[in-house]
Amino acid sequence: MVANEELSLNPFQENLMTIPESFDVFLGGGRGGGKSYGLAYLALRHAEQYGVKARILYLRKTYKGLSDFELVTRELFGKVYGTEAKYNAAEHVWRFPNGAYMELGQLETASDYTKYQGRSFTLLMIDEAGQFADPSLLDMMRSNLRGANKIPIRTVIAANPGGPGHHWIAKRYVFQTAPWTPFYEVKSKREWVYAPSTFDGNNQIDREQYLDQLESSCPDDPELLRAWRDGDWTVIRGAYFAECLSEERNAVPPWKTLPAPDEGWHVFLTHDFGSAAPSVTYVLAKSPGAEWEGRFYTRGSFVLVDELATHKPNNLAVGMGWNVDQTASAIRELCAKWDIDADGVADDAIFARTGASAGSIAEEFQRAGVHFTRAGKADRITGWQTMKRLLANAGKPDIAGLFISRSCAYFWATVPYVARDERRAEDVDTSSQDHGADACRYGILAREYAHHVPVKWQR
Repeated sequence: MVANEELSLNPFQENLMTIPESFDVFLGGGRGGGKSYGLAYLALRHAEQYGVKARILYLRKTYKGLSDFELVTRELFGKVYGTEAKYNAAEHVWRFPNGAYMELGQLETASDYTKYQGRSFTLLMIDEAGQFADPSLLDMMRSNLRGANKIPIRTVIAANPGGPGHHWIAKRYVFQTAPWTPFYEVKSKREWVYAPSTFDGNNQIDREQYLDQLESSCPDDPELLRAWRDGDWTVIRGAYFAECLSEERNAVPPWKTLPAPDEGWHVFLTHDFGSAAPSVTYVLAKSPGAEWEGRFYTRGSFVLVDELATHKPNNLAVGMGWNVDQTASAIRELCAKWDIDADGVADDAIFARTGASAGSIAEEFQRAGVHFTRAGKADRITGWQTMKRLLANAGKPDIAGLFISRSCAYFWATVPYVARDERRAEDVDTSSQDHGADACRYGILAREYAHHVPVKWQR
């Protein structure tokens, strides 16, 4: 490589370059964090390392969207190679002095995929992935990843929160584990790293000026501004919890174990029943004011440790159609995983005698080995306000908060997007996917109403 000019990376880009090539990467921060240059640096390093065997494909939804990245590559590759790297603007192809190949391509519909079918690439880069409401086309592109022996294949995806693809991206890549920590992604069967960035950490731009531009671009949409400014994937416009639920504040790494019974924690289940609709059960831990797995939780704080959500694959709104025995069996398995008794609180409605064979759904659960008491949920508005207050207070000193494990995939895939009731702003829209929110609300209201007997469980 002929280094004509010294390259200058910002802290985010430096961290990005330290991720081993065996990991796929999701660049998922706010606007202005340096993701585009980060992609270009990764492509440059791949080309230098593998020479003629390096075949790189960078994709955007439209050709018009390629123009900004084309300028980035012209600037960066020009600094490194001068005129030795050749760019064919008609074909959107870079050819490097050592024989490496990089194509800037477009992918919008299934017919566009035919341009790449049967071709092989060693590095796949997908920019502005949030423009894709559905990931199926992007998943198809993985079939083009093939390399010679000892050349790693890799996918790198970049997106900002707030676009049409916000939901599936957040579920797959954001709410899996803490940033910069490897995790296994089921769909791709690969190890990934979530690498967030914000403009505030980009020392190569005028940050004050850039913030002014962000604020002026969405003056009447504070949620979208927060998404773009802070890279917060819990933000969605019109959502009921938009002002109080934050990935940075409320998400915690998955717990490996539970505190011992003599440490003062109360651990119990909280459940919202469904059959045609999803049934949601959480393992909920209430803190005595103690540290656990490296984090202190103020007395009275709640942690959603794990979940069971019975929804159809790829459809969060439709239940599995399970009866009580089937649901109870899955709940017992969840409890066995954590070595706790199958006891907790549930929606008052399951205690009604509505003609079920055992008199009520709660009695059917008891016959199946799962014991619920009434959550005592009072009125919905009181419950929602309690939940919002706990979410907003998470992390504040000496104030109880609500924290959610990143392993609670159904929570993070639904609760941030629960809509307001248009006719009653202080309530949620019951037609939205509120089952996870309901289950959480029942558990925290056990704190407000003395209906719950602490669970007795043994190691």
